[in-house]
Amino acid sequence: MSETISFGDFQKLDIRIGRVKAAERVEGTDKLVKLTIDMGDEERTLVAGIADTYSPEEMIGKEIPVLANLEPKNIRGIESRGMILAVDVDGRAVLLHPDKEVPAGAKIV
Repeated sequence: MSETISFGDFQKLDIRIGRVKAAERVEGTDKLVKLTIDMGDEERTLVAGIADTYSPEEMIGKEIPVLANLEPKNIRGIESRGMILAVDVDGRAVLLHPDKEVPAGAKIV
């Protein structure tokens, strides 16, 4: 386990459910996928290292948790505005999903 954080630190994280609207491989990479995510009140572009586990086609429509208030980062010339949350199983990403359909942009509390 990692070091503990305060509840106040946890409250700084804005984690929301996003719905994948579009997905495509990032050219010249083996693991990166460019995702267009519906966050409820806006669409965002994210880059995720999941191509070795998920094809772009199977990502469409998935509801996934997104760390929404992470500072943007330029990855392979694409501005990534958030980070999807996944489980690392033997170096491969396994996505997390709500067990019922929820609105895009719903806040995780």
